[in-house]
Amino acid sequence: MKDKALLFINGDHPKSLPDPDQYGLIACTDGAFHYLKQLGFSLDKLDFISGDFDSHSGADEDVYLEKFILTLDQDKTDFHKALEIILERGCFSVDVFGGSGGEQDHFLGNLTVAYAFKDRLRIKFYDEFSEYYFVPKNFKLKHVKNKMISLYPFPSVENITTTGLNWPLTNGNLNITSRIGTRNFAVEDEVSIQYQSGDLLFFVGINEIEYPGIY
Repeated sequence: MKDKALLFINGDHPKSLPDPDQYGLIACTDGAFHYLKQLGFSLDKLDFISGDFDSHSGADEDVYLEKFILTLDQDKTDFHKALEIILERGCFSVDVFGGSGGEQDHFLGNLTVAYAFKDRLRIKFYDEFSEYYFVPKNFKLKHVKNKMISLYPFPSVENITTTGLNWPLTNGNLNITSRIGTRNFAVEDEVSIQYQSGDLLFFVGINEIEYPGIY
């Protein structure tokens, strides 16, 4: 897993922490540093802490100064700058915690940053509700029966066909201004998606839906 990174950014903190031993690189933005400290995460495992440090406070953090990377470019978000560093260090897959929650303009900004990096990095977001990421034009996922599935065009997807969903699509089109595919659910163990053009953001719920018919 040397080419896989773990990145914490400054949204809602995770309810449970992933196993750091599964990653070749571990990093956080300056704002996320505070909640990692409160959650008891082993800060010695951090390879770097990046940002403009507008969220930095607390003298006890000075022990980690050698891991701080100051990134002052105000034309880029802290998330964007952290991804650039991760790429420079030879990682091409990254699991992101703290991408949602808080102020929703941050959440939308994080999705836009992930879109900008989607051809260079395999980025997967995790929060307390779901995992979400951009998927290729031919995609399959197993072990999802009765889980919420949402398809979100970014901004459009053409000729999309799905199997395994309660409301399937056959050569359909999705567009952010007219038709999106949120709040569906899997009726089979495996879901498959094929589409001809565009970009698709895929959400899968962490837990099974107790009464999927109500959706």
